Amino acid sequence: VQLQASGGGLVQAGGSLRLSCETSRRITAVNVLGWYRQAPGKQRELVASILRGTVTNYVDSVKGRFTISRNNAKTTIYLQMNSLKPEDTAVYYCYLKLHPRGDYYWGQGTQVTVSS
Repeated sequence: VQLQASGGGLVQAGGSLRLSCETSRRITAVNVLGWYRQAPGKQRELVASILRGTVTNYVDSVKGRFTISRNNAKTTIYLQMNSLKPEDTAVYYCYLKLHPRGDYYWGQGTQVTVSS
């Protein structure tokens, strides 16, 4: 399984970005997919995930601002990020697990920088 992330960039606080992650295989309901991020000097943090096709989870710091979704063709994972804050600055990584207890497959990471 290969994942290709894109959509990062530099944005001012309050702005928006949409990250995309294209997968090399069709996403099914048993897959687990989502986004982590890692800021300089910090541990990697789970930002958002989709379980069982429709159940979404978010870290408290992004609730109400970020939305995770996938396209109808079930080959792309998105992370819509609104009302961005400087503390959202990080490298964002998409991931896919073929089933909940499976191994992680990772995208290459995309840098998001939010200026104040």
